[in-house]
Amino acid sequence: MSSAFGLNPRVRTLIGQEGAFALSESSAERQPRTAEIARETRETKIQLSLNLDGTGRAEISSGVGFLDHMLELFARHGLMDLKVVCQGDVQVDDHHTTEDIGICLGQAIDRALGNRAGIFRYGHMILPMDEALVTCAVDLGGRPFWVWNAPMPSPKIGTFDSELIADFWQAVCTQGRMNLHVLLHYGRNTHHISEAIFKGMARALRAATERDPRNSGVPSTKGSL
Repeated sequence: MSSAFGLNPRVRTLIGQEGAFALSESSAERQPRTAEIARETRETKIQLSLNLDGTGRAEISSGVGFLDHMLELFARHGLMDLKVVCQGDVQVDDHHTTEDIGICLGQAIDRALGNRAGIFRYGHMILPMDEALVTCAVDLGGRPFWVWNAPMPSPKIGTFDSELIADFWQAVCTQGRMNLHVLLHYGRNTHHISEAIFKGMARALRAATERDPRNSGVPSTKGSL
């Protein structure tokens, strides 16, 4: 559009039957929000990459089959591109691998969000999975606080210890600097409950990390998160 109209050249004006409106094309809005995390201890070696503005693609190789399944559906329903490669001491059990991947995912979310300006900040989802119903709610306000009210009916899902679901999300919460609440309303099948939690968290985080078209600043009266 010609600058003779007094318009910023970075704004495109569209004329239609309903009149004119402007769409911002700032580089900040177009910049991809990505992060790569490398973490190595005596127990695990992890490479993780995350794109918050992806299409739901997942490449997961954690060495723990059930966790691979959960992370794949997390990426799909959160529309995040997620790649995880982990070499862990699964000959001991799945604990270190599961918790350490949670640590890396939380760090990646925190790093990809930057100063958290322009996001909605809050997100929640009430999600059914057959007989199970779960509520997941997050606040990306920068202060980690974890509330978990999701008892698992069975201690095992195949060979996977179901208590590790809580450990995973506590790690994501702490490293991601988020307020995270998970509430199981009811449910019988431990696989369904776990899947509802991962899908619910995907949807809640997708809502919270979305860019707010009405506010490009930090969503806090404090001025920073």
